[in-house]
Amino acid sequence: MDRKAEIYRCGKHLFSLKGFKDTNVAEIMKTAGMAAGTFYNYYSSKEALFLDIYNDENVALKKSIMEGLDIDADPMQVVRQMLRLNLEGMNENPILRQWYDRESFSKIETKFREENGLGRVDFLYSSFIEIVRKWQAEGRMRRDIDAEMIMAIFTALVVTETHKDEIGLDYFPRLIEYLAEFTMKGLMDCSADTPPDAENKQ
Repeated sequence: MDRKAEIYRCGKHLFSLKGFKDTNVAEIMKTAGMAAGTFYNYYSSKEALFLDIYNDENVALKKSIMEGLDIDADPMQVVRQMLRLNLEGMNENPILRQWYDRESFSKIETKFREENGLGRVDFLYSSFIEIVRKWQAEGRMRRDIDAEMIMAIFTALVVTETHKDEIGLDYFPRLIEYLAEFTMKGLMDCSADTPPDAENKQ
């Protein structure tokens, strides 16, 4: 038996069923039929196991969304579809849905970084930046804003969902659609671009 795979499987089942906060290592190992101490031969903490599972689920969702996008379509429609499918996918997946519990998830991230020395988990699309660069090269998206900043703007749209209680539940998901529309109109206004040699002429 692959012990690590079994711990992963049981952890995923319990995290999905009960959530991160209400699942403990002893329960995971009891379900796996192993001694509690065996857990630490494979994972440094419950947070490490959860994020291992989370990242796999996140990658699977993002991959399925990216495969379904028509990147040659109007960028406005592509981003709208991407955000809609992302929100739907995260809300439907019991593991990914726990990202919206920001108090708990922030603690998970902090613990993970302390143990692994890594930056924040990538919650958007690491490959989507190449699509942004393609749109910029084709003149369909502003080039005076670098692709990394545009990705940060898209990430901010996704993170807005975690504040829906403060903003008001009645406004979602239409609020995200409006924000995406206004953001994309600004990003696609290529008249705002500064010509490459304009500064040299001044």
